[in-house]
Amino acid sequence: MNDLFFFVSDLHGNAVKYEKLFSHIAAKKPRAVFFGGDLLPSGLTYKASSKALPVPFVDGFLAPSLKALKDKMRDEYPDIYIILGNDDPGSEEASFVRYDLEGLWHYMHMKKMPLDDFTVYGYAMVPPTPFLLKDWEQYDVSRYVDPGCVHPGEGYRTVKPKGDIEFSTIKQDLAVLSGEDDLSKAIFLFHSPPYKTALDRAGLDGVMVDHVPVDVHVGSIAIKEFVQSRKPMLTLHGHIHESSKITGSWKEQIGDTMAYTAAYDGPGLALVQFTSKCLKSAERFIL
Repeated sequence: MNDLFFFVSDLHGNAVKYEKLFSHIAAKKPRAVFFGGDLLPSGLTYKASSKALPVPFVDGFLAPSLKALKDKMRDEYPDIYIILGNDDPGSEEASFVRYDLEGLWHYMHMKKMPLDDFTVYGYAMVPPTPFLLKDWEQYDVSRYVDPGCVHPGEGYRTVKPKGDIEFSTIKQDLAVLSGEDDLSKAIFLFHSPPYKTALDRAGLDGVMVDHVPVDVHVGSIAIKEFVQSRKPMLTLHGHIHESSKITGSWKEQIGDTMAYTAAYDGPGLALVQFTSKCLKSAERFIL
């Protein structure tokens, strides 16, 4: 059985990056591909050429491209696991659920699914940011919000929240998602990176808000504590594009857990390639 896995994140609707990914999937035939959120363009539409009319990105580009790839690869088409990110409007979730039901991919937010000998878990929420779209933002471990960030109850949402905004936390969600499961063979697909690691370093050096220095680490405390206490086999992250450039690392070992980020601030596609047999030997390619 093929033990090759791909991980990408933060493609932000860039069709060139997607097309590079699809070509690489067809050539290398991975067992599974993980998409770590922030997948859609800001305008939510796609134009095939300067003269073409814009079409909805998911229905007009992403889903048809993967359907064509599935038709081409047949039994070699990989399992695809997808979450959205804080730049992806929650109103687009229905499209991802629809194509999940059609068997094109597995939409994973607050879900778990088997993958061979492993279990994949998905979670899209991030701690509060300075940005105003709040569909995928939630309090982290408490109602504290870093200086310069906007509370989850403020800003705007494209869909009605499913829970109580003021009293829901990432910490609570992770407890519900994982339950009492043995996570020694678990793969967690997150959008947020864990706090104070090589994966969550933002370019905020010297930034002050009301004379208070801004924390340059912007990942989730709840995710970091969860990884340390529950020890999943592997965690996958995105969200902070510049982190690997600042820290010089796109992967980190946290206790017994390996963690990768596929977020990248360069012009190419950052593709993380790994096998379950040797997670420490994962490679990142810029295509």
